[in-house]
Amino acid sequence: MTEATRSTPTEVRTVEDVRESVTAIVTELAPNPEQIEGAGDSRLVEDLGFHSLALLELAFTLEDEFELPPIDETTARKIVTIDAVVEHVSGILRERGELAS
Repeated sequence: MTEATRSTPTEVRTVEDVRESVTAIVTELAPNPEQIEGAGDSRLVEDLGFHSLALLELAFTLEDEFELPPIDETTARKIVTIDAVVEHVSGILRERGELAS
């Protein structure tokens, strides 16, 4: 992970900051990154080619980048698009008071 995408844990971010960081991480780890067309509705498995191991790597990278708690299987199964990843991360940051209104 590059230092440019890493932020300090106390930094207040915007949803757009989260979207940019998540998209950069997804692009970096996606087996088929050329399928990202700038739209958040790109599906992780069907469009970007993520398989189970790649999804785990994505989850661990997001946990590290945003200091997230481990994701449970039920929640993980609902996160199927880039937009869903952004919403998941934003929701946790919002709960912790680390997301600007």
